[in-house]
Amino acid sequence: MFLNKRKVILLISVSSLIFFLIFNPVSSQELRVVDGDTIHLNGEKIRFNGIDTPELKQTCINEGVINPCGITAKEMLIKKIGNNKVECIREGKDQYKRTLAECFVNEESLSSYLVRRGYAFAYRRYSKKFIPDEDYAKINLIGMWSMEFDYPWDYRKLK
Repeated sequence: MFLNKRKVILLISVSSLIFFLIFNPVSSQELRVVDGDTIHLNGEKIRFNGIDTPELKQTCINEGVINPCGITAKEMLIKKIGNNKVECIREGKDQYKRTLAECFVNEESLSSYLVRRGYAFAYRRYSKKFIPDEDYAKINLIGMWSMEFDYPWDYRKLK
């Protein structure tokens, strides 16, 4: 009888564990923000399609003061993501074999967020999607639009 009770307890324990794992899936992400427009998500390198942010070493001038606008773009992205789950819609690969995607937090586009806050630019060479967000930031002198700056693609040519 004692052995049967142990078997029943073991069976109930294993069944409970299986039930818990099946009906309560653990949803975790391995996320690292590389810069303002690139993340590593669960081992996949993702480049935000249709936008371009300043390079990490890139600076802007705000009323004579140097502003680390490349770092600021990265920090804005980190803060926006916080502890939220990032979901991406993949759109292909680029020449460097990175996944091109538009990524979202709580159904809000991270690309649109960065462009609208003036720390990313609509990358017209590849997409027209974020031009209205850029126009908004430019008209309202938000973010880099209130400073002296080089476009990221021009900055890269100088380096």
